[in-house]
Amino acid sequence: MARRQTPEINAGSMADIAFLLLIFFLVTTTMDVDTGIGRKLPPPLTGDEEPPDINERNIFTVLVNNKDRLLVEKKPCDITMLREKAKEFLANPQNKEDLPEKTLKTIPPLGNIMVSKGVISLKNDRGTSYKMYIAVQNELAAAINELRDELAMDRFGRKYSQLLNENQIKAIQKAIPVAISEAEPEDIGGN
Repeated sequence: MARRQTPEINAGSMADIAFLLLIFFLVTTTMDVDTGIGRKLPPPLTGDEEPPDINERNIFTVLVNNKDRLLVEKKPCDITMLREKAKEFLANPQNKEDLPEKTLKTIPPLGNIMVSKGVISLKNDRGTSYKMYIAVQNELAAAINELRDELAMDRFGRKYSQLLNENQIKAIQKAIPVAISEAEPEDIGGN
């Protein structure tokens, strides 16, 4: 008895189909891109330049230890209170002597406005968890955004995020700059 041979399947077009499927999935798949934390760094100092002197009252210190505990202005603080403390520091609504100085600046279209010289100094321990690091960054950014929203509502009747006029956006950014200084992580809390 002779064995019957099965006909071969023509695989020539299989490569074409696989290639088309590959192209289809590459084109239709979205790639998640990590955007990171947006910070504008100050220009580097030249070799002969001295770092600027900053009055102690203009610095708001935030320390995070390796156990994810906050020390704000040398006092223990809960993450839920950080935003309000940062807002009060930067705004200095009663012009208190222990909060940052303000300078009068003319910023069109805002006109004459008092601008804080306050700087938030953030320092983390090497053992700080990424979750806590992001939570602290988020609270500090939220404090600045809320101050910008309040000023934009007061002057332009809209939140900062809803402004469409480029001059208004830049004016709010000049009036309330992102003044966060981040130090190199250290072993603050020990091992």
